[in-house]
Amino acid sequence: MTTRLNNALTKLYKAFHNNELHPECCKKCAVGNICDNTDTWKHLTDVHGSVKLNYVGLVNQNFGKRIHGYTPLELLQIEAEFLKGCGYSGPIDRYCKKPKDPTQTDNLFNGLCAVVAYLCKLDHIPNVMDYTKLFEVENNQPKYELV
Repeated sequence: MTTRLNNALTKLYKAFHNNELHPECCKKCAVGNICDNTDTWKHLTDVHGSVKLNYVGLVNQNFGKRIHGYTPLELLQIEAEFLKGCGYSGPIDRYCKKPKDPTQTDNLFNGLCAVVAYLCKLDHIPNVMDYTKLFEVENNQPKYELV
């Protein structure tokens, strides 16, 4: 596991279990937590949840800036995955479909599952939340043992 992935997962895990996740707050969303509960990342785009970099975002992306190990574009994609997983239809604006209770545990968990899958994909490792191997069988016996 890469350092950036380990750091991100640790922060997201703590935020989830400490009830410090909120999809509509730039400091408490997935990327806000990855960025140590700062909202500086929000200046990379004009709309929360958009994957379109604005001028500031493009400059930082083109100069190779990394924020907590992630490029500006990767951060925007992480947040978009989180919002989609939480039940939003797109960037947060007056037209987007929103969940009735954005901080409902199931919504947040689904959002985090989407984020973890994307973070693992970025680092070219299998999804650490994939539990399907636990149910694989060979000759009517579990293929893998629980450790």
